[in-house]
Amino acid sequence: LIAGVGLATILLAAIIAVAQTDIKKVLAYSTVSQLGYMFLGLGVGAYTGAFFHVITHAFFKALLFLCAGSVIHAVSGEQDMRNMGGLRKKLPVTFWTMLIGAIAISGIPPFSGFFSKDEILAHVYEQSKTMYIFGLLGAMFTAFYMFRLIYLTFYGKFRGTSEQEHHLHESPSLMTVPLIFLAILSMVGGLIGVPEALGGHHWLEHYLSPLFEVMVAQIPPVHANQTTELVLMCASVGGALLAIIWAFTKYGKGSNLPVAEGEDRTPVNTIAYHKFYIDELYDLIIRKPLDAVSKFFYKVVDLKVIDGLVNGLGKVSIESSKGLRLLQTGNVGFYIFVMVIGIIAMMAYSLFRI
Repeated sequence: LIAGVGLATILLAAIIAVAQTDIKKVLAYSTVSQLGYMFLGLGVGAYTGAFFHVITHAFFKALLFLCAGSVIHAVSGEQDMRNMGGLRKKLPVTFWTMLIGAIAISGIPPFSGFFSKDEILAHVYEQSKTMYIFGLLGAMFTAFYMFRLIYLTFYGKFRGTSEQEHHLHESPSLMTVPLIFLAILSMVGGLIGVPEALGGHHWLEHYLSPLFEVMVAQIPPVHANQTTELVLMCASVGGALLAIIWAFTKYGKGSNLPVAEGEDRTPVNTIAYHKFYIDELYDLIIRKPLDAVSKFFYKVVDLKVIDGLVNGLGKVSIESSKGLRLLQTGNVGFYIFVMVIGIIAMMAYSLFRI
């Protein structure tokens, strides 16, 4: 179940990312997709691989978001990639570091994402060949949408306004130095988990083994055949490279831009661009019913029942005090009259009782 949820998350979020035009939304749904890989790993028993991917993902996704911030800073707050392009010469540090992040998340060796993602996929292959194919498809989508972002942002001609083009500049060192640092981690961070098939000792796995030894003992080991493992690695890298080439053929020259707002989209593109209408479904199924229930409790239970009870007791007290206040007229003769009436009533009660 956990693996299935993770796999669905990978594909759903990746397809959404492919159709987005906002640079931050692409990275946001990319993050959701990568979280799917972590849960896919947990679902098939790749506990070390899932933890490993958390680490490497922290490196390259932090890098990619900071690079996106550098791009947005350079183009005066613009986030639509359709209004970018040709920025690699104006923003060289941002371009090269973001390219490193894109390569890392795409799973190209020897960058960090290759080692962590392939470890998860290797465990998936051992448990289910069908799930492995879909996991590999998700990796291809990842490479495609990331290099779609790279090509739309940094290649072709600048498509923004002349004022934006006039102010294009590389970010200050306060912003670029962290990019360089994270780019280095994105390149070498995977070395803590080099598999034995590539001559490594997987230091991270040995380090974490005491934490997972009970759970791992219940799971069959990943295929001992290192040739199979190498073939799976080649399949993953080959799929990523094909996706990168595909992205280049569509967006590399800057001539084929995403559909502009208001133009007709294909049905698939429309569904993906609107995020499978998940927000609308959430609004219809969860937000609106909860809103109606909360209004009922506010207008009926809170205002009429609770407030009515509290305010009603207050009104009873006020009206009672008003009635009792009529007895306090300040007329001594009236007080004597009431007292005499009271005495007569008490005497009459005593006589009749006898």
